[in-house]
Amino acid sequence: MERQATMVKDMTEGKVVPLLLRFAFPLFVSNALQAVYNVVDMVVVGNYIGKAGMSAVSIGGDLLHLLTFVAMGFCSAGQVIIARAVGEKRPEDIRKTIGTMFTFLLSVSAAIAVICYLLRASLLSWLNTPAAARAYAMDYLVTCVCGLVFIYGYNIVSAILRGMGDSKRPFLFIAVAAILNMILDVLFVKYCHMEVFGAALATVIGQGVSFLASLVYLYRRRVSFGFDFQPASFRIDGPTFRRLLALGIPMAIQSAAINLSKILLMSWINLFDVTYSALAGIFNKLNTMCGVISQSFTTAGSTMVGQNLGARKYKRVNETLLTILLIGMGFAALFTAVMVLWPEGVYGMFTPDADVLSVAAVLTVPVILNFFGAGTRSVAFSLINGSGRAKLNLAVAIIDGMISRIGLAALFGFALHWDCFGFWMGDALAGFMPLLIGGVFYLSGRWRSREGVEA
Repeated sequence: MERQATMVKDMTEGKVVPLLLRFAFPLFVSNALQAVYNVVDMVVVGNYIGKAGMSAVSIGGDLLHLLTFVAMGFCSAGQVIIARAVGEKRPEDIRKTIGTMFTFLLSVSAAIAVICYLLRASLLSWLNTPAAARAYAMDYLVTCVCGLVFIYGYNIVSAILRGMGDSKRPFLFIAVAAILNMILDVLFVKYCHMEVFGAALATVIGQGVSFLASLVYLYRRRVSFGFDFQPASFRIDGPTFRRLLALGIPMAIQSAAINLSKILLMSWINLFDVTYSALAGIFNKLNTMCGVISQSFTTAGSTMVGQNLGARKYKRVNETLLTILLIGMGFAALFTAVMVLWPEGVYGMFTPDADVLSVAAVLTVPVILNFFGAGTRSVAFSLINGSGRAKLNLAVAIIDGMISRIGLAALFGFALHWDCFGFWMGDALAGFMPLLIGGVFYLSGRWRSREGVEA
């Protein structure tokens, strides 16, 4: 047990700001690398294949994000449960959570991959995929679906490590994947002429290497984690599974709702032409880049809030949330300045296509709104996820992901005839809904109670 304690980062002691920054920095670099290698797919394809390839990567990438909704939701839930168990000094719960997560989520990933492969043609039709991009989109989708288990596996290991307060190792694993992906992207697309299939293959190889490296790390330190990797340890524990479901289902619904709404918006945009479909890819990649800070501090904040709620140190929770808010607003202001002062450079790095660049300015206002929305979301989700409130996560999923995003996009795009600009404005404004819900929850004071993951 002494060795196990050395593997766990106690975030209930010490100065909050430096502790949060030290934990968040590897997450930030990790997420930044992930964002960069996602953007590299678009940049390489846009420069060497053109707008049809960009449209395919955009459509395939959105579908892939949708398919990971179970991993995102249940890994976030597992991270919170582990963090609470760390704060409450319950190592047996940590062991049971690890085994349950592995068996459940890897099984789900295999099932989703098979279903999506069988429905691959229908999926592209439902998204109104432009004819010029359909073959490319099929290559991207099928290749990435075959590597879905790697995405799920990496997220499982990362959730385990981050729940225990270790953000450095997940960073190192994703760094290897990002560097490998960027090298292979250029090699496969530019020099081997493998087109969009090459970009997808590079992504899958990078993800596979990342998962295998993280799994080897966890196995070699199995004694420290209290998880021996014996077959019996992978048995799904009933009470742990019910707790994982109670928290994970709303988080998964939240992830699915947001991604489904984005998929629907993409299908509406595809009703125009391949130029706007390619432009949607740029919008999504810029959102991914601006979400780097938000995701990093949401993950760090959730762990820190979870551990301190478990230890009943509420003052530290307040300090954590304030720090996250100030950092988020600072970066939003910085990114806004770049967009305002250098828009042609930002859009031009994705593609030299004159048709795409001629209408790219339509993205500027929605993108800036997304910067500030991302800065506020990290505060709300740190509190909501860290407190383990399943019903509140479900409310956010419905209001943010479905009602607000789809409703506002339809209002602006169809009712007000703003077309694609309206769709993107609706998406951006919906991003502020978590702040409203989280703010009401914070002011109610109910986050201090013992409800949540134990409910």
